[in-house]
Amino acid sequence: MSVPMAIVDYIPVCMFLIAAVILQRDLYHAMSKGAFALFSAGTITVFVAGFYKATWKLLYGAGICDFVPLNKSFFPMQMTGFVLAALGMLALLCHKQGTESGDNLNSVAIIPALGVLMTAVTEPPEYSGTMIFVMLMVLGVLVLDVGLIIISARHKQTLAAVIYGISFVFVMCMGYLSSRDFTEASMNWIAEFTNILGQGSFLLATWMLHKKAFAESK
Repeated sequence: MSVPMAIVDYIPVCMFLIAAVILQRDLYHAMSKGAFALFSAGTITVFVAGFYKATWKLLYGAGICDFVPLNKSFFPMQMTGFVLAALGMLALLCHKQGTESGDNLNSVAIIPALGVLMTAVTEPPEYSGTMIFVMLMVLGVLVLDVGLIIISARHKQTLAAVIYGISFVFVMCMGYLSSRDFTEASMNWIAEFTNILGQGSFLLATWMLHKKAFAESK
């Protein structure tokens, strides 16, 4: 673990944050309060998880300290975030928006995200079987990206839809790389650039959708 590698780790985190903010602004008026609460809480939780992980790498690489909770909180927070964001996307696509029943999801959506944010750094969990959590995270990412592909198709933004698909492939590659031997610096750098390509694709598709579909309609 080195300081340059830790600094590079902030790049995909910032890319995801920018894309998330753009999507929150563009989809706000299309979502009920409940759906938006799910989506925004999820994307913010994913960002914080990545920020915690990058900060742990920086502190460790700089020889300041090994703040283990920042590292251990990454997985449960990211899984929770993607599941919440996926639920918000499902609500947008499958449930009539602007209804009172949808708005009632507002407080329910925020509670789990706040719970993860408050407890992750104080009580890092230990897992003996993580397959169910891996499956939930993959499903969350899949639903999120498929939802964005559908929205892109509805706005006739084929290229953005394709790039969202490419982003999903890179995320799956990151999942595979995370199971490899990370004691070698080369594997860490491969994972870093794969993550940058994945989040860079996500940001590019989001920016294209924003400029071609949402910005022009405002």
